Amino acid sequence: MAEKQDHGLHKLSAAGVLVAFGIIYGDIGTSPIYVLKAIMNMAIGGNHAITDDLILGGVSCVFWTLTIIVTIKYVFLALNADNNGEGGIFALYAIIRRYKAKWTIIPALIGCASLLADGFIAPPISISSAVEGLNILYPHIQTVPIVITILIGLFLAQQFGTNKIGKAFGPIMLIWFGMIGTLGFLQIIQNPSVFRALNPMYAFNMVLNYPGGIWFLGAVFLCTTGAEALYSDLGHCGKQNIHASWAFVKIALILCYFGQAAYVISHKDVDYSNIAPFYAIMPEWFLEIGIVISTLATVIASQALISGCFSLINEAMKLKLWPNQKVIYPTLVQGQIYIPFVNWLLFFGCVTVVLIFKESGRMEAAYGLAISLNMIMTTMLLTYYMYVKRQPKYIIYGFLIFFTWIEFTYLIANLVKFAHGGWFAILIAAVIFTLMYIFKEGKKLRNKHIEFVELKDYLDDIMDLQNDGTIPKEATNLVFMCNTNDKRHIDSNIIYSMFRKKPKRADTYWFVHVDITNEPYGASYSVETIIPQKCFFIRLKFGFKVEHKVHVMFTRIVEDMEKRGEIDLLSHYPSLRKHGYPADFKYVILNSKVSIDNKLNPIEQFLIKSYNMIKSISLPAEEDFGLEKTNCRVENVPIRIAQKTHIEITRED
Repeated sequence: MAEKQDHGLHKLSAAGVLVAFGIIYGDIGTSPIYVLKAIMNMAIGGNHAITDDLILGGVSCVFWTLTIIVTIKYVFLALNADNNGEGGIFALYAIIRRYKAKWTIIPALIGCASLLADGFIAPPISISSAVEGLNILYPHIQTVPIVITILIGLFLAQQFGTNKIGKAFGPIMLIWFGMIGTLGFLQIIQNPSVFRALNPMYAFNMVLNYPGGIWFLGAVFLCTTGAEALYSDLGHCGKQNIHASWAFVKIALILCYFGQAAYVISHKDVDYSNIAPFYAIMPEWFLEIGIVISTLATVIASQALISGCFSLINEAMKLKLWPNQKVIYPTLVQGQIYIPFVNWLLFFGCVTVVLIFKESGRMEAAYGLAISLNMIMTTMLLTYYMYVKRQPKYIIYGFLIFFTWIEFTYLIANLVKFAHGGWFAILIAAVIFTLMYIFKEGKKLRNKHIEFVELKDYLDDIMDLQNDGTIPKEATNLVFMCNTNDKRHIDSNIIYSMFRKKPKRADTYWFVHVDITNEPYGASYSVETIIPQKCFFIRLKFGFKVEHKVHVMFTRIVEDMEKRGEIDLLSHYPSLRKHGYPADFKYVILNSKVSIDNKLNPIEQFLIKSYNMIKSISLPAEEDFGLEKTNCRVENVPIRIAQKTHIEITRED
């Protein structure tokens, strides 16, 4: 049995809160480095004055954005939509797809694609913004090589797992939040009037009256970077620890944002085109220490995002929305995985972003569009979740209208970024969405035409084959991986393989079907006896976050069946049985491919060809099931969807 993830840290505890600091808040916690800088850069770039109205309006927008979107939507609402303690867009989708709402797959795929696009952009922004602090001390230093070097080290380290260094994440981020809160507080006490910005009228005034005010919301939106992690990483820390830690994190963030605002209002003569307000509030003697801590914090933020992308793709694979990839478990920590294909794809994507945009200020333009789409998709799915949970209609419609209005406003504000870099994020998200949708639809089309036959009609054939000594024995135990979960039926391709392609004689036949459930964890199985001692149907059920090693699980099943007296696990060959050798097992995986004899319409042809092309990057079937190549046979079998027009042929004498 697969063990459920250890949720010992889910109860409110100091350890749980510390883990939350290290895992969840890296991205959103480092946003003060560049948010106010981005707001001011927009003003400078538009030749507008940096006024009190702009600064107070900007931090007012930040405060209310953190309050409405992050605190209310994610911390207090989304965290309640958990799937046995797990959160995130696929966990949410896994809950609501039980209600047969087919349309929900679209927002789920868009949400996933936009989050993965964020994985290409957020690490370069965070690391670049931290490293660029060196320009204050060394004006001529080239930061791009430093950023790329850090990225190389970060992605190389993934293969070793982050268990040991991960233990330091929490304390480092605690130091970080303490640092930014203190720096902000020291500025606020010199200009406490900055707290006027808590009044939302300052936000409305900036948007409505400052030149091009609504477009500044695109820069404000940067403060939500990593908000989705609050929900996606629910399973790591638990709701109570997130609630408790967010209170401290939000206070530190607000102090830092308001402290920067207080400084800018009091120092309008400073050339902010060359220095970020975040570094401007640091005492000169502390600058080098602050840059080091900032860099460490941004690396941690990037690590959390990379790990999140691994988890997201792993869930997509289990839900049959992405071609299977090699998944490595570098440590014994449950849920910690490494996917080489995704790792190096993210690496080349991040390096590309650095080389294209070079500076964090330019990278900021690439962020926002995709994530605002993600938030809208999450809102749609949460609305349907509230509907199936029979919440009052006024709450459902109120939630939908309120958050859709806010998030669409941010989407519109982010549209100004499209030509300046937003196109990159949208392009990445569009490519990922297209690949996932084609893979899903192509697989659906293929599976639609896989035929099933009545197993009872072939029982005599199976027993005759078992007793036919003229046919060489394929294996003592022959295990077929099948598509159906119904013992009464069997894939027609299995019958084709057993009797027509090459007769496969065995003493015992096993038909094994793997089901991926809507639950994140847990594993179970059932056994149906088709022919006593001779033929069995095994149904395996895995949670969508569980590593499904079929060979390991199947071995446990047959050992349990032997204890129950249902089978004999000793070799059936007398010479081997005499010495107590175990019986041999061989697995057969059928790779169903569309036959060249098929007649498909143009759309179906495109789907099938595209599906096959995407599937070519997939992990070999035997590795996907956790089987050894030495005792596994993969066969290609045809799927005949529609025969071509009949052609008459005559015999010539």
